[in-house]
Amino acid sequence: MHSLSVIGGGHVGRALGRLFAQAGAPGRASAAAPFELRSVLARSLASAQRAVDFIGAGTPAAGYAALRPADVYMLAVGDDQIVPACAALAAAVPLQGAIVFHCSGALASDRLQAARDAGAYVASVHPIRSFADPEAVAAAFAGTFCGIEGDPPALAVLEPALLAIGARPVAIDAAAKTVYHAAAVFASNYLTTVLDAALRAYQAAGIPEATARELARPLVTETVANVFRLGAAPALSGPIARGDMATVARQQQAVTQWDAPTGELYQALVAPTVSLARRKHNK
Repeated sequence: MHSLSVIGGGHVGRALGRLFAQAGAPGRASAAAPFELRSVLARSLASAQRAVDFIGAGTPAAGYAALRPADVYMLAVGDDQIVPACAALAAAVPLQGAIVFHCSGALASDRLQAARDAGAYVASVHPIRSFADPEAVAAAFAGTFCGIEGDPPALAVLEPALLAIGARPVAIDAAAKTVYHAAAVFASNYLTTVLDAALRAYQAAGIPEATARELARPLVTETVANVFRLGAAPALSGPIARGDMATVARQQQAVTQWDAPTGELYQALVAPTVSLARRKHNK
């Protein structure tokens, strides 16, 4: 069994630490656990102790120099702390032959160059889900997709460990890591922005907000279901899919007169939707 030390006592470090140490068996160590937990380092010793209590294994560390040597080090810290945390780790602990990985969705494993220079193999593992409730995440992690990239020797250890906790590892191109992360922004954040525009447009037509949400719900849910069942291009409907650009022009003008920023959003979506319609009709 490989040993693991965790740097970062927040939600991600706690949830993954418990999963790796217990392999989904809350409250007790499991023979199937992929890692033996060594140390947990956080912003303070008290925070590290709380993380250890949550994980159910390991020893809190008062600083990098107090970390017990491990085979694997997980940097579950904020994006802006990955480089300095890695540098501090490399300065304090022998890393020759060890594995160091971070959990950022936006940054690639190349941010761990200090560890690589010290002889470690590096990687990134990004669980594609919210960690707002680490207790719930640890209890229902099975099936979670994890974007992974990095040095082959690191992935040779991390991928089986992820499978052991029920994850679904997906290899990604490290050079496209920022675009990969933007995919989640499109699928979640920007989708919310577009839906907000739709709800406000309904309200501009005199429909109360609560009614607008109920009115839009079946259209949204059916569209999303069609995208995931058929693919984006086959699921496209509406005036652009029909080639009715006269209606699009009238809508563009009307929306801009009602609310200029929303009109800009409408216009920005026309060209990509035209391209999507071409894909739909060329299949």
